[in-house]
Amino acid sequence: MKSKMKKFLVLLLALGCLLYTASPVLAANDEEEMIDEKLGLPIVVYGETLTDSQKEEVRKILNVKNPENVEEIIVTADDLARLIDGNPNSRMFSSAKITLQDKGKGLVIKRVTPENITEVTEEMYANAMLTAGVENAIVEVASPVKVTGHSALVGIYKAYESRGQTLDKGRMEVANEELDIATELADKEGLNDEKVGELLTEIKKQIAEQNPVTKEEVEQIVEEQLSKMEIQLSPEDRQLLIDLFEKMRSLDIDFGNVKQQLEDISKDIKNKLQDVVGDEGFWDSVSKFFKNLFESIANFFKG
Repeated sequence: MKSKMKKFLVLLLALGCLLYTASPVLAANDEEEMIDEKLGLPIVVYGETLTDSQKEEVRKILNVKNPENVEEIIVTADDLARLIDGNPNSRMFSSAKITLQDKGKGLVIKRVTPENITEVTEEMYANAMLTAGVENAIVEVASPVKVTGHSALVGIYKAYESRGQTLDKGRMEVANEELDIATELADKEGLNDEKVGELLTEIKKQIAEQNPVTKEEVEQIVEEQLSKMEIQLSPEDRQLLIDLFEKMRSLDIDFGNVKQQLEDISKDIKNKLQDVVGDEGFWDSVSKFFKNLFESIANFFKG
C-alpha cells in the first residue's frame, strides 16, 4: 500500500509542476493594457450589423478588456459605398482591431477567428492593404459568425481615416478588386487560399524588380509566375489578373517598399505555421500526459 501511495504522490507532484509551468502563460494574458501616448489608442472597428451581444463577443475575441483603452468606431454599408463604391445594402459583420506602429515596422495580420473568416487569408489581407496604402500596423480580424471577411477591409480604411490619414480612393478600389479576384480564384479547381495569396505576392515582387512600363510586360510577368507555380487558369481568369496588375502599375505605388513588406509578411506567416505545428505537438503531449495520469489513478484505486 505504501508503494501505491508513493506513486500517487508522484503523480500529484507531476500534475502540480505542469500547472505551475503553465501559470506564467495564463498570467501573461492578464497583463494590464499599455497605452501608446505617441501613436494613440488601438482602434476597434465593429461591423454595423452586429447585435449588442455579438459586439460584446467581438470585444472578448479581440481582447478588449477595457473599452476606454481603445477607440471604438462602427463601419457601415454607407462606408462601403463611399470608400470603394460597394453595395450600400450590404450586411457588415467582420470587425478588426488596428494597433498603429512606428514607420518601418510593417504589417502584422492575424485572423483571430479563422474558422469564421472563411475566404480572406492573412496574405490576401496584406496584399490588399499594401495596394491601398495601409502600412505599419498590427491588424487583427474577427467575426462572431461565418463571413467572407471582405467588410473588415473597409473597416480598416475607416480606422485610418479616423486618424486623419487620407487613403487614395483609386488604390482602395483596386485593392478591393484584388481581394474579390483573390477569393474568386481560390474557389477554382486545383487552387486554394494559400496558393492564390502566394501568387499575388510573387507577381508584385516581380513588378517591383522588373518595373514594367507596358501592359505587355505586365502580362509577361503574370504568365511567368503562373508557369513557375504550375497554376492553370482559363484565358478569362488570366485576363482578370493581367488587367488588375495593369491598373496597379498605373497607380502611384512604391512596389519596392511593397516587396519588402510582403517578404516580411511571408516569413511571419511561415513562422506562425511552424509555431502552430509546434503548439499542436505540445498540446498532444499534454493530452497524452493527462490520459496516462488518469489511467494511473484509476489503476491505483483498482489495486
